[in-house]
Amino acid sequence: MKAVIVTGGKQYYVEEGSEIYVEKLDAEAGSKVKFDEVLMVNDTVGTPTVKGAVVEAEVVKHGKEKKIIVYKYRAKKKYRRKQGHRQPYTKLVIKKITVK
Repeated sequence: MKAVIVTGGKQYYVEEGSEIYVEKLDAEAGSKVKFDEVLMVNDTVGTPTVKGAVVEAEVVKHGKEKKIIVYKYRAKKKYRRKQGHRQPYTKLVIKKITVK
């Protein structure tokens, strides 16, 4: 089965056994997470969500992405600001997609 879920303000196209990286969740590594905000399952599109659809996932690990550099600059004004940022993430493995 395939589904589209919403978490962290983003939509993810998932299927059973797939690994995805999402915005950081408050869950321990090894614990189970359920997503009930499912927008689509196979060819069934919800309005706005599919009733009774649940996607179960397991938290594999937490981490931070590669550093990106944020550089602000104004020409001829001697204004320069350099800042780094590493976005935290949670790695999930999709275990089961069910529709009641």
